[in-house]
Amino acid sequence: GMTRPFPLQTIHELMQTRADEATQQLAKLIASERDAKSKLAMLQQYRDEYAARFRDAAQQGITQIQWRNYQDFLNRLDDAIDQQRQNVAQQERNTASGQTNWQHHRKNLKAFDTLSDRHVSRENARESKRDQKAQDEFAARAKGDDSGKPS
Repeated sequence: GMTRPFPLQTIHELMQTRADEATQQLAKLIASERDAKSKLAMLQQYRDEYAARFRDAAQQGITQIQWRNYQDFLNRLDDAIDQQRQNVAQQERNTASGQTNWQHHRKNLKAFDTLSDRHVSRENARESKRDQKAQDEFAARAKGDDSGKPS
């Protein structure tokens, strides 16, 4: 007997594709979040080093202009750090929504996996019922032949 194909096979394959895409997308989002965070860490470290240099220079005694140059550059670094903090926050939001999307597609796929498994089980049950019926008929015929013979 022919086992019938899962009628929703095409949709199942589409769900699998969508889930795979969501997984790849999430991996990309996690990577850019990591990049944004390491860029922030680098900026902060650079700012700390620069501030230390400023303090050392100030102790040696610096001119009003040098003082202002240090101060301006520190302000620029602070702005860059603020901007990068916002960037990190945005990346975190993107990753969170990518995670939600990924979970949604995985749930859909699992539901279809379950439907597909049930279909396969049902088809296997039908097959074995058919086989069983054929065996019973065969056994009944064999018994019938025996009863026809004189004992």
